[in-house]
Amino acid sequence: MQFERAKDFILNKLNKELSSHLSYHSIEHVKDVYSAADKIGRLENISEYDLKLLLTAACYHDSGYLLKTTGHEEASCGIAIEELPRYNYTKSEISQICGMIMATRLPQTPKNHLEEIIADADLDYLGRDDFFDLSEKLFKELEFLGTIKKEDEWNQMQVRFLEEHHYFTTTAINLRNTKKNEHLDKIKEKLK
Repeated sequence: MQFERAKDFILNKLNKELSSHLSYHSIEHVKDVYSAADKIGRLENISEYDLKLLLTAACYHDSGYLLKTTGHEEASCGIAIEELPRYNYTKSEISQICGMIMATRLPQTPKNHLEEIIADADLDYLGRDDFFDLSEKLFKELEFLGTIKKEDEWNQMQVRFLEEHHYFTTTAINLRNTKKNEHLDKIKEKLK
């Protein structure tokens, strides 16, 4: 497994080719999920081997946005299946990576510990201080795509999402739940 080469390939491709209209699903988001996955993975005491698989999945998890927005997770798996054999990833490793990529699809339904970690990493920002900045970027992206039109509609969607969301790993629960609930309360105040 040539992890560094596989990582460099996809990050360079995303940096050059992702649409500038993707204000949230950008190279910054991919790097953010990578950092969160690295942190959570280490705090969850996974092996170095599993960490490499996890971080590969983090790098490739939104690569499908190069091709489409709806169903981008399947497209991301397609890119991983096509590219990762060039970096000596086995079929079994690629299958695990695709499982992790698919675990980021909403609603999240991770089936194992690595999938739980990447699911938590993908939504790590929900319980962080930069939540409102990133939330604004997601609103602008969805507005551009025509998915949402008004800020009130967005805030109502956020309330539903935050109320239904839960972290899976002990690490994410301990690090992010309290702040996530504070954000939920602030958005509810806006809607009053």
